[in-house]
Amino acid sequence: MGPMTDAALVLFSGGQDSSVCLAWALDRYDRVETVGFDYGQRHAVELQARQAVRSRLAAGFPRWAGRLGEDHFIEMRGFGAIGGTAMTQERAFEITEKGLPSTYVPGRNLAFLTYAAALADRRGIPVLVGGMCETDYSGYPDCRRDAIDAMERALNLGMAQDFRIETPLMRLTKAQTWGLASRLGGEPLVDLIVRESHTCYRGERGELHAWGHGCGDCPACELRARGWEEWVAGGRPELAA
Repeated sequence: MGPMTDAALVLFSGGQDSSVCLAWALDRYDRVETVGFDYGQRHAVELQARQAVRSRLAAGFPRWAGRLGEDHFIEMRGFGAIGGTAMTQERAFEITEKGLPSTYVPGRNLAFLTYAAALADRRGIPVLVGGMCETDYSGYPDCRRDAIDAMERALNLGMAQDFRIETPLMRLTKAQTWGLASRLGGEPLVDLIVRESHTCYRGERGELHAWGHGCGDCPACELRARGWEEWVAGGRPELAA
């Protein structure tokens, strides 16, 4: 397969952040493919949310439908088992003795980027897009832009490539992420993300809150709900381009 110079591969979990990143990429690139990972996460329902988000994006946004390419799925349960965290096991959500959240899976984003880069190499795609964020995040060291920059250099050296890793949410708060969704796709995209994306670490899809489905008290739900409330309280502004 020859190189697709105006193409991107989105690391797409089916959560709020990666759904906004997918819309962001579709707004910028002629061809956008997605890749998801099964690492044994407790909230495996997000893997179903991925397809719902993709389907509604294609159906509801004609200008993006023709740009949405193939979806890829990578099984990484062996990697997830190494971490032994609250993200993959029935454990309390807490801060560990290392000062990191118990949901932190060591090196998860680094592993995701390695697999994604290998796939992008074979697909001829020069841009990787991820939802990592260090402004309003859960304390994961591999979400920091310094870590992403180091990973970008390592991948390009190790694969003799010229990949670019885009992180459109890196400097945004969760409230600003809602604003970005609004700018990209208006109320239809905001509604899609509320109803179809999944963030809750417990994997609960029962109650639909104003900000989406979830248990309401795990760290992911609290962060998502707080961002929604701040965005609404601020008048639901769109994020300037």
